[in-house]
Amino acid sequence: MSERVPFVVVGGGVMGLATAWALTRRGERPLVLEQFARGHTHGASHGATRNFNNAYADEHYLDLLALARDGWDVLGAPGGEPVLRLHGLVSHGDGAALGGTGAGLIEIHDRLRHRGIPAELLDGAEASRRWPGMRFEDTALFSADAGVARASAALQQMERRIVEGGGEVRWQTLVLRFEQHADGVIVHTPAGTVLADIVIVTVGAWTSSVLDGIPLPRLRVTEESPAHFTPRDPARAWPSFNHFVAPGSWPANVYGMPTPGEGVKVGFHSVGDVVDPDARPFRTDKHAEALARYVREWMPGLDADTASPISCTYTSTPNEAFVLDRVGRIVVGAGFSGQGFKFAPGVGTVLAGLALDPDARAAQAFRLR
Repeated sequence: MSERVPFVVVGGGVMGLATAWALTRRGERPLVLEQFARGHTHGASHGATRNFNNAYADEHYLDLLALARDGWDVLGAPGGEPVLRLHGLVSHGDGAALGGTGAGLIEIHDRLRHRGIPAELLDGAEASRRWPGMRFEDTALFSADAGVARASAALQQMERRIVEGGGEVRWQTLVLRFEQHADGVIVHTPAGTVLADIVIVTVGAWTSSVLDGIPLPRLRVTEESPAHFTPRDPARAWPSFNHFVAPGSWPANVYGMPTPGEGVKVGFHSVGDVVDPDARPFRTDKHAEALARYVREWMPGLDADTASPISCTYTSTPNEAFVLDRVGRIVVGAGFSGQGFKFAPGVGTVLAGLALDPDARAAQAFRLR
């Protein structure tokens, strides 16, 4: 088989589907090629929920978050429930923000308010009164315009929109290699070849092997093991949360969110072992004891003895900045460092723009150096 299409998206996780959806919204008919079956657990997009965390101070992330929010809103309410559950996000601790920005809570508060995003600073006593299932010592930042994205529902809805827009998603189609030529990119699969004008690569943990020869930053693939814990009071409402811990007190900063039917997810940020994505051990015990101790100390509303661990992967750049760029006819989306899902519709918009316009550029912080 040999065929020609304008755009091939390699990788059918959330970033690939978001990019293909963005292309269909501009009248294109992209072809998505994904090596695994629909609903697989080998990558980083599976599961019921992902944190919709807006606790950022950097303008390039806030710009991307605004693009993403537009996309999430357009996805609407599949199954009668919005893709975003805006139950709010509370952040607290010493101010060492996720992503290594070093921004304090007051700075994040000011940046959010400047953009018209709800944000309020609370003392520890008020935060403890609002969320008695958690413990607070100092100032907390709360934004009502945050919560979780319904991950599985979002993937299904994006695929539906792609197909309705004339695109195609081919599951269980491995890309063996591709070759750039003057008139296009030849994409080799076991079923034959596809000639594309532009190829967009969003393959997560497989980026370095698929893009051999592209000048990427070092991409570190780790296996992370957060866990769901059972609330002691099932009727109590939970926010999503960030805890920026004092260096050396815990393995890393802590994040989490409620997931109906599974409990409250709690995890350390980026502490896992480096793994080969094709030989991932699906290990979940490395930080299990420390995570249970953390829950006992900081989350009295959860039963620390009920941990149900899960395995997921991070693909991280050295500074945890995303890679959104174009090299010749190849567009790259990579290095989402465990914090990318909430940005997916924005990332898709940027990558689609790079694919459509060779002169387009992402924000400086996201470009290949």
